[in-house]
Amino acid sequence: MGTKYWQEFLIPYHQAVDEIVLKFTSLKEQYEKIGEYSPIESVYGRVKSVASILEKIHNYGVDIESLEETIQDIAGIRIMCQFEDDIYEVVELIRKRTNCDMEVVKVKDYLSEAKASGYKSYHLIIRYPVFCVSGNQSILVEIQIRTLAMNFWSIIEHSLNYKYKENIPEAIKTRLINAANAVNDVDREMSSIREEIQSAQRLFGLKSSLVTSILDNIGHLYKLNHGDKASHYEKIFDDLFAQEDIIQLILLRKELESEVNKIESEV
Repeated sequence: MGTKYWQEFLIPYHQAVDEIVLKFTSLKEQYEKIGEYSPIESVYGRVKSVASILEKIHNYGVDIESLEETIQDIAGIRIMCQFEDDIYEVVELIRKRTNCDMEVVKVKDYLSEAKASGYKSYHLIIRYPVFCVSGNQSILVEIQIRTLAMNFWSIIEHSLNYKYKENIPEAIKTRLINAANAVNDVDREMSSIREEIQSAQRLFGLKSSLVTSILDNIGHLYKLNHGDKASHYEKIFDDLFAQEDIIQLILLRKELESEVNKIESEV
C-alpha cells in the first residue's frame, strides 16, 4: 500500500472532520447571535497520520480489510466546554442529530468513571455520511468532549506518555493523579459559580454589541456629512463608556439610530 492508496483512503476522513468542525463552530456562532450562552467553547479536528494508523495495525494485529471498523478514531473531533454540565448539553445536541447526520454507535463515559490515570472526558463514536468523488460513504468518527481544564491535563499526560513510551514512572503517575484531582476541584468550583460567570459574560457581550453599534452609527454620521453631530455624540459616548453606564449606552444607541434614520430620510 503506497502513498497514493493512503491519500485516497483518508479523503473521506478529512472531509468528515472539516464538515463536523464547521457544523459545531456554526452552532456556537448561532448561540452567540441570538444572545444565548453556548455550551461549545471551541472545536478542533484531526485525522490520524498514516504512521499512527500503521502503528495501530501492527500493535493490535488489525486486518486491513476491517481497518475502517476496527480503528474507530481515524477521524477525531475535540469539543471544549467551559463547564462540566456543558458536556452533557453537547452530548444531547449530538444525539438530536441521530436521524440527520450523526448516529451514535458507542459511548465511553470517562466523566462518571475516570481512567486509573485520572483521565476524564466523554467520548462518542458516531457514524457520519460523506459524499466524495468516489461516491457515498459512511465512516466512523470519534468525538471527545471535555472541559478546558480536563484538556490541559490531557495534553500533559499525552506528552508524558510519548516521552516515556507509555511507561511513565510511578512517581510521575502519582503526581499526574494528584493533578487530575486538582483539575476536578477546579471544574467543580467553576460549576458552583457558573451563573455568576455566565452573567458576567452576558454583560460583556451586551457591552461589546452596544459599543460596536454606537461607533458604527457615529461613523455613519460622518459619512452623511454631519461631523458636528458625530463629534457631539463621540464625547457623550466617551463619558458613558468611562462610567460603564450600560443603561445610558443603550439609550444613546437608540438615540443615534433614530438620528441616523431621520437624516437618511431627508436625503
